[in-house]
Amino acid sequence: MELLSINLYELIKANGFVGFTTALIRRFTSQMLLSLSLMRHHRIVHCDLKSENVLLRHPAKSAIKVIDFGSSCFEHEKIYTYIQSRFYRSPEVILGMNYHMAIDMWSLGCILAELYTGFPIFPGENEQEQLSCIMEVLGIPEKEFVNRSSRKKLFFDTNGAPHAVINSKGRRRRPGTKTLAQVLRCNDEEFVDFISKCLVWDSERHIKPQAAMRHPFITAGRRPKPSTSTTKITLSSSNLSNGRNKMLNKTPKKSLISAPTPLTARSSRTTATSGPTTPGNSSYASTLGSSRSYRVSQPQGLSSYHSSRALSGFVSTATK
Repeated sequence: MELLSINLYELIKANGFVGFTTALIRRFTSQMLLSLSLMRHHRIVHCDLKSENVLLRHPAKSAIKVIDFGSSCFEHEKIYTYIQSRFYRSPEVILGMNYHMAIDMWSLGCILAELYTGFPIFPGENEQEQLSCIMEVLGIPEKEFVNRSSRKKLFFDTNGAPHAVINSKGRRRRPGTKTLAQVLRCNDEEFVDFISKCLVWDSERHIKPQAAMRHPFITAGRRPKPSTSTTKITLSSSNLSNGRNKMLNKTPKKSLISAPTPLTARSSRTTATSGPTTPGNSSYASTLGSSRSYRVSQPQGLSSYHSSRALSGFVSTATK
C-alpha cells in the first residue's frame, strides 16, 4: 500500500485559505485529467470527486493521486442516486436526473475554483441553496432542462421560476447577478474559460477530459522552452573569462530553476467592496461535517473525520 500525503483541502487550509497560483493549479489539473481520461475509457463515474479525495504524493511536491472510489460505478451500472458531496454536486444530481461521467467534470471545475480562491465556489447550506448558488453565477436554466427533473417542485414553481431561498444568515442569492470571472476574481482568461466549460447546466456540453487536455490553459504549461542557441550572448574576449567565472559560481538551483516553490500560495488579496462574498474561516469550518461529506455511513466517524484534518507539521515541512 502506497503512503500518500495530505489532501488538497488540507493543503488549502495549511496556506490559510488563500488559494494557489494558476501555474500550480495547472499541474494538479493535468494529473486529474489523466485520471478522468482513464476512468472515461473504462466508463467509470467517480461520483465523489472533491478536494479531500485528491492527495499529494509528497508534502512538498505537486504530484497527486485521486482516491476514494467507494461510491464509483460503471456508467451503465449505477448504484446510488444520492451521490457527490454537496459543494461539488452537479445540477443533474441535485435535480434527480439521469447522470453519467460528465458529473465528474463538474466536480473538477468546482475543485479548481476552490484551489484558486481558497473557498468553495458554491457553498450551499442545503440542496436548495446549493442550486441557488449555482444559479447566482450561471443564471436560471432553460425550462426544457428543468422539465427533465424528477424533483423540480422542490426548486421551481410551475412557470419554471426558482423558489426564493434564504440561508441561515438571512442572505438570498439572485440568479445571474455574478459572472464566473467576478466570483474567481481572476484575470487569467484561459483559466476562467476552462472552468466555464466544466460548469455548464447541460451535462452533454461539459468539456470531456481528452478535449480538456488540449485546452489552452493546460497546453500553456507544455509550451516549448526557447532554444539555447537563440539565447546565447556574444561576449567580447575581455569579458569572456569574467562571465565564465560568474556562471561557475552560480549554484544549479539558482541558474536552472526559475520557477517558485511548487506549493506556495498566492499572495493575500485585499477584499474589494464589489468583489464576491466568501465565507470566513470560522463559518466555513463550521459547516464541514454536514456539507463536505454526503455519506453518513462512511468508515470514519465524525470525530476521526475532523481529527484527520490535522496537518502534522505540514507547513514547516513544505517550506523546506
